Amino acid sequence: MTVKGADQGEHGAAVAEAGGAVGGGRPASLWHDAWRDLRRRWVFWWAAAVLALVGTMAAAPGLFTDLGRNENCDPNQARLPPGGGHRFGTDLAGCDYFAHVVHGARPTLFIGVAVTAFALLIAMVFGMLAGYYGGLLDTVVARITDVFFGLPFVLGATVILVAFPGHGVGAMTLVLVLLGWTTMIRIMRAQVIAVRDADYVRAARLLGASDLRIMLRHVLPNALAPVIVVATLNVGNVISGEATLDFLGVGLQYPQVSWGLQLNLAQSYFVEHPHLLVFPAAFLSATVLSFLLLGDAVRDALDPKLR
Repeated sequence: MTVKGADQGEHGAAVAEAGGAVGGGRPASLWHDAWRDLRRRWVFWWAAAVLALVGTMAAAPGLFTDLGRNENCDPNQARLPPGGGHRFGTDLAGCDYFAHVVHGARPTLFIGVAVTAFALLIAMVFGMLAGYYGGLLDTVVARITDVFFGLPFVLGATVILVAFPGHGVGAMTLVLVLLGWTTMIRIMRAQVIAVRDADYVRAARLLGASDLRIMLRHVLPNALAPVIVVATLNVGNVISGEATLDFLGVGLQYPQVSWGLQLNLAQSYFVEHPHLLVFPAAFLSATVLSFLLLGDAVRDALDPKLR
């Protein structure tokens, strides 16, 4: 009995060191351990701070400027350098450039987040069904994914947007969703296939759990982590794609405001008036970089092999 008790004590200590619950403690989980790891990373907090600032600009631009996106414009004061009453200078129409940069955050961030959210939803639903059931459904989803995966992201979006002029934020979001869901659905399908035959899934099936319950309670939580990482990185990629389309002149159109559109209007005046390009480029670069760094940090925290 003494030896058995000693073995149990050693086993309990090992479980406690591994982060498991001993004696009613808080049970360990992948997400809890990942959050504990993220809190120690300065890169995570820097990226979160930048994204919080940009998110506040997009949600409440009135906190940063009293001007609308095209208010109080004076053509006689066009292309003024930063200073005086215009901290970022003025644009080609004599509008306050700081106000334009602030208002440009909303469509840029909205498109990036909305496209990723819809693409993630598509990946979760169809990737889950294809990976869990397999067979003909898996084949059909895989072939459709291959077809869309072969379409170049920027080139495909350019062709569609040129064919349908007069588009706005909604049309941009729809086009980018149409071309941007393939990577996440492939990863989701692969993760579901990897966990669908695990012991805990078989046990739930033997206990009479329905397929829907098994997918939501057992398969999805254990297959979602890599997809969340890709989704975080994808927001930055979508924002870059949207800005590229705006820069090429096939994205949002004036009088709408976005950072990519500001870059498009400033390309011919960069040498004489560099502020027209520097400020939107700086905010765009910082936002994209923050999403990429955040995705890298989340990936390192969720993947034990990278710790």
